[in-house]
Amino acid sequence: MSDLAPILQGFFTDRLARQKNASPHTVAAYRDTCRLLLAFARERTGKKPSALSLADIDAGLVGAFLQHLEDDRGNGSATRNARLAAIHSLFNYAAPRAPEHAAVISQVLAIPPRQRERAIVSYLTPAEIDALLAAPDRVTWHGRRDHALLLLAIQTGLRVSELTGLAVHDVHLGAGPHVRCHGKGRKDRATPLTRQVVQTLRTWLAEVGAGPGTPLFPARAGGPLSRDAVQRLVAKHAAAAAGNCPSIREKNVTPHVLRHSAAMALLRGGTDTSVIALWMGHESPETTQVYLHADMSIKEQALARVHQPGTTPGRYQPPDTLLAFLDAL
Repeated sequence: MSDLAPILQGFFTDRLARQKNASPHTVAAYRDTCRLLLAFARERTGKKPSALSLADIDAGLVGAFLQHLEDDRGNGSATRNARLAAIHSLFNYAAPRAPEHAAVISQVLAIPPRQRERAIVSYLTPAEIDALLAAPDRVTWHGRRDHALLLLAIQTGLRVSELTGLAVHDVHLGAGPHVRCHGKGRKDRATPLTRQVVQTLRTWLAEVGAGPGTPLFPARAGGPLSRDAVQRLVAKHAAAAAGNCPSIREKNVTPHVLRHSAAMALLRGGTDTSVIALWMGHESPETTQVYLHADMSIKEQALARVHQPGTTPGRYQPPDTLLAFLDAL
């Protein structure tokens, strides 16, 4: 067995599981990165993964792997950087355990993340939201489930993993109605619910009629919906909603777009960005600044308060109504 195998095993069992107590999502992401990297190294070196050494995973191979992610797998800069972060974490663990490979390790750790452009976030307007919520056929069980899921997602802004992880006992519809979720970064948070969502969820919970550990939005088989299933149902209902609201066709409606729509509704309602950050479960309020960039109405209001060059400052005075009538003739 090569020197890479015990380091890789210790990285997952010792560093991630014992020392860092990493979440299942983090472990799965790092595992997928290592599997992709080992498969790429096997094709490049001709060695099976169990025979690979740390010396085989040098900066040249890692750089080629990152390029492969973008060129062949179609990954963007964000995914590339996430894979690189996992590799860096592995090599940081390996550094004191394989000093004979210090030069290779330092070269891999010196590979920088890719600078990426931040696109303006996409979100749904109130008319598009109404069309999307009207799309599910509530005569059917699936339609009623999908309507409740879409309504909750748009009002709370929960991530798709948070939605699929909800159980019946996470919903509290009494005084101070709210939903509790276990979110990103192992953070628990409670999000208040509107009267409309409370009424919809109360009807849905009566239909689900299951114990407290039952998924709030189950598949027909009874288990929780997968992330892919939520992606598919959102896309399906968005395509149906485009018949009544053509502007939806111009947008790639995903569960994350519903999350953005919730944040934009809060922003337009006058909610402070620090409160929005808490509502959305952002690590830093700076993350919420992207919604300020996306909202054109806020920029237009700022422009209206600016004195334009070549104009006379002062309050607007409407014209005399009689003169306005004559001017309009």
